[in-house]
Amino acid sequence: MLGAIAGDMIGSVYENLHTKRKDFRLFTPLSMFTDNTVLTVAVADTILKSRGYGESIRSYARSYLFRGYGPGFLKWMLLPGARPYKSLGNGSAMRVSPVAYAFNTEEEVLAQAAMSAEYTHNHPEGVKGAQAVALAVFMARSGAGKAAIKQAVQEISGTPA
Repeated sequence: MLGAIAGDMIGSVYENLHTKRKDFRLFTPLSMFTDNTVLTVAVADTILKSRGYGESIRSYARSYLFRGYGPGFLKWMLLPGARPYKSLGNGSAMRVSPVAYAFNTEEEVLAQAAMSAEYTHNHPEGVKGAQAVALAVFMARSGAGKAAIKQAVQEISGTPA
């Protein structure tokens, strides 16, 4: 989770620059947390307090309004009773890292990753993205090697070897 937040802040100043440089400053005076950090914390809070993912994600997002949310997410966040909007973007994958640390089996990680995604990114590709990231982090922290992680992610995503 800390890596996800650090990466979010480091990347915040470079996000739309399309730079390929590797010699950049990690933190600058303009570095800030974005929607990805807000929603990562919301997922962690959900797990720690046994709240619903949708309730927590919406609550945190409303508390930090101007952090770079996409238009579909903004509509979902602001309209009471808004339903999932079939997003297949990477937002659900960006916020899922707490799931990889909070659960102890691949089955639990995959189920919780799907649940964390489905409130907004309920397109099958959005769900698969969250599951792939959560499983990769879970496997890495459990000592799996790169080849095993790659194979597992390819199986989830349907990507050929």
